[in-house]
Amino acid sequence: MNADLHCHSVVSDGTLEPEALAARAKANGVELWALTDHDEIGGQQRARDAALALDLPWLSGTEISVTFAGITVHIVGLGFDLDDAALVAGLAATRGGRRERAIEMSQGLAKVGIRGAYEGALKYVGNPELISRTHFARHLVETGVCADTQEVFRRYLVEGKPGFVPHRWATLGNAVRWITQAGGLAVIAHPGRYKFTPTEEYALFTEFKAHGGLGVEVVTGSHGTADYVKYTDMTLEFGLLASRGSDFHSPGESHTDLGRLPELPGQLTPVWQALTHRVQRR
Repeated sequence: MNADLHCHSVVSDGTLEPEALAARAKANGVELWALTDHDEIGGQQRARDAALALDLPWLSGTEISVTFAGITVHIVGLGFDLDDAALVAGLAATRGGRRERAIEMSQGLAKVGIRGAYEGALKYVGNPELISRTHFARHLVETGVCADTQEVFRRYLVEGKPGFVPHRWATLGNAVRWITQAGGLAVIAHPGRYKFTPTEEYALFTEFKAHGGLGVEVVTGSHGTADYVKYTDMTLEFGLLASRGSDFHSPGESHTDLGRLPELPGQLTPVWQALTHRVQRR
């Protein structure tokens, strides 16, 4: 199945409206779609309505920011109840503090001569509660400080560089529980992106499963062939389900478009097999 279960709209740090993403997914042959905005479900009803109007099967989704071993990890939630009180409250708490963090980032950039970055980043924000490094990156590209967003992150917005400010996110256990207790399924997003030691990564998978997590993104926009092999093996080793998602943010920025991913390796069990009862269709 051409399932794409990871992408972002203007409700978090994407550049397209939920309706435009649904149309793009449908046009690209996606057969099961989820919008997974960061720590936010404010675009879910719009995504659902647009998808079902296009006869595109839909799952609810979000991507929760977690701090694990001092590193930010993302946990995708799929197929949960949108009105679950604990999930809604948990996401709101996780979003808290982004504005203060953004102001500190702007102050750090000002120290190296880049002034007005906070105000500049706000121009790219669809939801002020979710101002992020991506919005700063777009501003720095637009103003000619860097050639592209990748250069911005290399030079300014990662640990040890001007503009980096850490944030304490949700705990791994809380994020997984919010998702599963709302009837959904928790997935480790793009594990190949995290700079863990082998021991730390093994601990992440072990604790994730112990908390009730069930899935791993094996095929995603930031993974290469070696990652597919590695995380196929780890998915099988831990007895988890496999997910697939482009992590699409913007036509001009994302390496992989909606629906343009390789298939999951055949020996894996897809997450959507466990979510059949949660899929909504017209």
